[in-house]
Amino acid sequence: MDQPGLLARTAVRRELERDRQAILSMAGEYEVDFRFEETVVLQSAYQRQDAYRSAGYETVVVVADDGHFLSLQHLLVSKDGAHVTKHWRQDWHYMADERLEFSEVKTWRMRPLAQRQGVWTQCVYEVNDAPRYCGSGAWQHGAQASTWTSDHSWRPLPRREYTRRDDYNALRVINRHTITASGWTHEQDNTKLKREGEAIDHAIAREVGFNDYRRIDGFDFRPAYDYWARTQDYWRRVREQWQNRIAMGQGIALNTAISGMELIVPLFQQAEQVRRGEEISDATLDATFSRWTRQPRQTLAHTGNAQLD
Repeated sequence: MDQPGLLARTAVRRELERDRQAILSMAGEYEVDFRFEETVVLQSAYQRQDAYRSAGYETVVVVADDGHFLSLQHLLVSKDGAHVTKHWRQDWHYMADERLEFSEVKTWRMRPLAQRQGVWTQCVYEVNDAPRYCGSGAWQHGAQASTWTSDHSWRPLPRREYTRRDDYNALRVINRHTITASGWTHEQDNTKLKREGEAIDHAIAREVGFNDYRRIDGFDFRPAYDYWARTQDYWRRVREQWQNRIAMGQGIALNTAISGMELIVPLFQQAEQVRRGEEISDATLDATFSRWTRQPRQTLAHTGNAQLD
């Protein structure tokens, strides 16, 4: 019997399950604080902007769990319970061999991963399931907390800023998720940059982000669960549209403004029709995607590993 080999495989399975439980523990009901503050100014003429802060109530539900792939959907509920917003989604792939990367404005491309052993790749998606960013890293488990830290990766201008500024168009980021006794946190180390295609033009500032998910009792999340029960099959079909088009073109690009609202609005309108009991045909969904998405142009020289001061 290969006792050393058996012990090694058992240890790997044990660590994999610890990783999985850390990811799954992000599901639940939370009161959330979102905070972002610029720190280091990297361009002489730049003026540090005011800090950003918001809060909300959010439930996180498990959409998929097949062992090596987990998907968590976030749903926001207004304080009075009158409004539900399908928020961001996070997918986790164990030892993925490639990931989607934000490569230029409104464009994402599939890129191979060199480091895979024991690595989880997290991909984050927009409210309409459009891609945002991916990052890869390993979980570290301690006595008091479990933490996952990503490598450097790219993401587009965040939604909290593109309605009010255009002096940068990309973030170079490290993301960190930590599971705690009271919930979990999402830290971000961001550098704000202007890019031309995949070439860095200049950096303007660094920013720290801290999103604090604290478990909460006594808040009524039933409107979110009702919304999801009525619309989850429709959103599954939306995810499949994205997945099929990304696979076909080894990436995807948007035929929209930076905000992406031309595609967000019709998809949310269709979801509302479904919530009311109406049907949305495959042809209607396909036509919506055909109008507002396309395959990326020929790839540019990849400079994603450029070092920043």
